[in-house]
Amino acid sequence: MPTHSENRKMPYSPEQMYDLVADIAKYPEFLPWTAGVRIKQKTESADKTVVDADLIIAFKVFRERFTSRVTLRPDDHKIEVEYLDGPFKYLVNHWHFLPDPDGCVVDFHVDFEFKSRILQGIIGVVFNQAMQRIVRAFEDRAKQLYG
Repeated sequence: MPTHSENRKMPYSPEQMYDLVADIAKYPEFLPWTAGVRIKQKTESADKTVVDADLIIAFKVFRERFTSRVTLRPDDHKIEVEYLDGPFKYLVNHWHFLPDPDGCVVDFHVDFEFKSRILQGIIGVVFNQAMQRIVRAFEDRAKQLYG
């Protein structure tokens, strides 16, 4: 059950970082191993937007699709991800963007387990490196957009 949590100071506003992470459709442009995204449904209300999306993850010989429900809460600068379908037993992910005098603090957490022991074994070996690469990809994207 790989878990990764971190708080990272960024020189960008909470709104900028929230907007970057909330733009799910752009993930294939910069996020490692993300081969495609399909927005299946989008429901908006006064305080949140709920997006059901398929992400296609490609890693070496593996190519998997999973569906998640992403709840976007712009007023609170929070993004919560709920797993719906795919190769995982479970997936829990959240982002929170907190104001900081020099920009913001990004609070990121992900916890998941694959159904397949093979996939779980493969990701276990490279999990920390993979998470660092994903976090770096978001940082690089922020520099590209806002730097």
